[in-house]
Amino acid sequence: MPLPADLPVVDHHCHLSPTGEGVAAVRRFAAAGGTHLFLATQNYLSEVPVRLAQYEEQYATTVAIARQVEEETSVRCYSVLAPYPVDLLRQVDALGVAAAVELQMAALALAGKEVAEGRAVALGEVGRPHFPYPPELADSVEAVFRRALDVARDAGCPAVVHCEELDAGGFRSLAALASAALFPLQKLVKHYHRTALPPTDYAGISPSYLARRELVDSVLSRGGPWFLETDFLDDPRRPGAVLDLATVPRRARALADRDPTAAERLRIPFVESIGAVYGFTPEVPVG
Repeated sequence: MPLPADLPVVDHHCHLSPTGEGVAAVRRFAAAGGTHLFLATQNYLSEVPVRLAQYEEQYATTVAIARQVEEETSVRCYSVLAPYPVDLLRQVDALGVAAAVELQMAALALAGKEVAEGRAVALGEVGRPHFPYPPELADSVEAVFRRALDVARDAGCPAVVHCEELDAGGFRSLAALASAALFPLQKLVKHYHRTALPPTDYAGISPSYLARRELVDSVLSRGGPWFLETDFLDDPRRPGAVLDLATVPRRARALADRDPTAAERLRIPFVESIGAVYGFTPEVPVG
């Protein structure tokens, strides 16, 4: 059974690269029924950025890819910009702690300016490395994370969090950090979330679920806000990683084939949650 004609089909978190499939992957997404993408920036260099000008170029590349997607396909594409949290660890090796933190702070301020001037809709990915890192860097990591929340708060935009997989205690801790920064909990989005915790365990934070079949089935009956994502990496060395870009529309169509009422439930991640967290409603392109 086809999806409702007025239902947007949204991948909430993906990456596209000038050296990967790029727009070709988006055409595959659109052919499967996808209509909207949230495009998270990434480092397009072979080495970590060590100058603010490299982040300026990185952000400009992401915005240019999003523009190319909209010019060459029917898909609407929103940019999400910030210095990757893992960059800090390698920048410490190259620059020292103080200069590395200063660079991250400046790159966050630049991302906030991009949001304020309408070239991006959120700060992301921000947060912490998803793996153990030297404990002596914990204060620096947390200082950068707090600044990210301050910048997003002042820009009035969501913050898309990269960190380890969180349990209920982890979500409570994250909520406490956001509350201390006077950051709206609903606008804090935990990207790449892979488990269906009880709804109260999210402590007011919005999960963006990896669109695996069993996980989608587990959360479909829940109220929002929550999102679906592939975290598609567009890395020629890892084709299809993490999930292929066509996964979300394929999941949506499979649900509609199985149960027409399930397709209506998809208005929660594709429409209502975007309205609640981002403040706008994605519309299905005409023609």
